[in-house]
Amino acid sequence: MNEKERVEKLRQLQDRLEFYRDLGVEFLVSPRKPAGKGRETAAGAPLLISGGFSGGSEIENREEWERLIRKIIACQACPLFKGRTQAVPGEGNRQASLMFVGEAPGRDEDLQGRPFVGRAGQLLTRIIQAMGFNREEVYIANVIKCRPPENRTPRPDEVKACSPYLLRQIELIRPRVIVALGKVAADFLLPGSKSMSELRGNFGEFQGIPVMPTFHPSYLVRNEGNKEIKKMVWEDMKKVLQLLKS
Repeated sequence: MNEKERVEKLRQLQDRLEFYRDLGVEFLVSPRKPAGKGRETAAGAPLLISGGFSGGSEIENREEWERLIRKIIACQACPLFKGRTQAVPGEGNRQASLMFVGEAPGRDEDLQGRPFVGRAGQLLTRIIQAMGFNREEVYIANVIKCRPPENRTPRPDEVKACSPYLLRQIELIRPRVIVALGKVAADFLLPGSKSMSELRGNFGEFQGIPVMPTFHPSYLVRNEGNKEIKKMVWEDMKKVLQLLKS
């Protein structure tokens, strides 16, 4: 590694540490499973295991996932399919204990076919890492699988048309905890009249699964200089970690 590469690595490390400081992270955490209830990766980080779904053999589950992904990719249930580059089904550990649900794909996601890969996605990845996990150990999806024009908020009819896909994903994964990122995800999982400020930080329940509503990473990006918002999100994630450890 030459001097220029070392300087860049140090800059990246400094940026990450400053981000953790802004979140209010006092130390990096890595929740551990009780003996016999989890496996670890080679790096020693916990590999999250499903909170309850068994649903048949591994082959049957894999085939069910493949059918679901094909349906999402070919879906024409609402007009959003006309403007997409590609649908964005979701990605991650299909046996995860922790699932993140966002609103809809943006431009970068539409181009790559992967959820949360733009600026908001990079921020979410850092939050996941601060929690002690890799992206591959959790599952990340959106309520809407195709990008709305100009990244507008999805309409109720679009949410209704797309909802069977997310519902099936939750059913297959059966996570122990779901983090609802932003108002659209929170309203879908915890319908009601409360504002996002009222919802965030308090566990709700969706089909017996605890749901933690918190601000969408794009909201943090738009309010980049507001450290209090970052700290509120981190407080929410600490509650999620505590539940996972219980």
